[in-house]
Amino acid sequence: MAGIVVVTLLTAILMIVDLAIGGRPDPAPLRAASTLLDGPWRFHTGDDPQWAAAGTDDSAWETIDMTAPPGSHDGDVGLPDYVGGWMAHGHPDHHGYAWYRRTVTVPAGSASWDILGPTLVEDGYELYWNGQLLGSSGRLGPDPRLVGTRPLKFALPAGVAGTRGVLAVRTYMLPGSGASADGGGMHTPPILSPRPASDALHRAQWQRTIAGYILDAVEPAAMLALVGLALVYGARSSRKGFLVFACIALVLTAARRLNNAIVAWTDLQDLVTYTWLASVMWVPTMTAWVLAWNRWCLPAWRSVDALAVALGVAGIVGALAHLPVWTSVSRLGSLALFVVIVARIVRGGPMRVLALVTLVSVLTTLFGPELLDTIGVPGIWFPFNIGVARTQYIYAISIPLLAFLIVRTLLPRNARQ
Repeated sequence: MAGIVVVTLLTAILMIVDLAIGGRPDPAPLRAASTLLDGPWRFHTGDDPQWAAAGTDDSAWETIDMTAPPGSHDGDVGLPDYVGGWMAHGHPDHHGYAWYRRTVTVPAGSASWDILGPTLVEDGYELYWNGQLLGSSGRLGPDPRLVGTRPLKFALPAGVAGTRGVLAVRTYMLPGSGASADGGGMHTPPILSPRPASDALHRAQWQRTIAGYILDAVEPAAMLALVGLALVYGARSSRKGFLVFACIALVLTAARRLNNAIVAWTDLQDLVTYTWLASVMWVPTMTAWVLAWNRWCLPAWRSVDALAVALGVAGIVGALAHLPVWTSVSRLGSLALFVVIVARIVRGGPMRVLALVTLVSVLTTLFGPELLDTIGVPGIWFPFNIGVARTQYIYAISIPLLAFLIVRTLLPRNARQ
């Protein structure tokens, strides 16, 4: 027990330190040496490769002001300089391609210059200087492959110091994404920066991005550590059935949370796959937790098992076929099964208080919209200016509770059953 407390406290301290470092504003000297390319940009929906050229006549294009209100940040990580996308600028139903263009003056001098790409774009982009492709986030074209937008740095051609050029950003938004009223396209402007200031500013951006998703990596690792604990000591447990399905649920939950960090930090998984997994993985996770907690009070009720599997099938069908009614039936029906299980534990389950507190913590991670949205609990909080989801706070409580619960189920060595 003492070991669980120590590990929990040390992990919490490390996470607080990381959030504090990542949430710091960009160093003032670096921002002073750089130019935030906010202000008016020319904007046009549609797609034409010729729009990257410096000589393109964009005088008839619309204008979008990329100047962020003071203190503005996105509602997820806490990225600064956030502005609404094209859906908030007269194009609420547009998906697909759109272009941004503006003229940029590079200061004279001997420095080499970089463009720090926009840190938040829905959903991918290519960046051009006078028609020359500097780089991209994801792959655009006939068969786009979109990945999570992260800090990227692009070198401007040699000899640009003291000249003017046209910076063009080709963006692409996936069909069906961007449900928010301000979605679409660039949400943060690029930054023009000389080396080595650009390198240091790029590192600061990455520190913020890592801090924004660090819990999505650490908490899954802790969940897998719980699985290891259960596998090592499971033979001595008085609740072997509970541990089997709890391990399945923990592995699924860990994979689901780790997906966030994978998409935020790497190009390993595209957004289409990520969205599909997010829409489906909650179903087997929820079902596994029902089957686990149904085995806390013995004997397990077969009727609860059968209903949990049936509701899981309904949830899968609803997610794959985009049938919200089926999805709602699956969630509300599973929640009703948990109410039955809670009643059984209250009536006479083992370790009643610890089991109930742990179960309630698990329920609030699974059914946040139903249990927490209705009483006004925010979905994301911003300690140290970094977004931390409420489920991450709850996991920080439920993981140690599950560890205590697993340890408490262990029988003395001479009393194995």
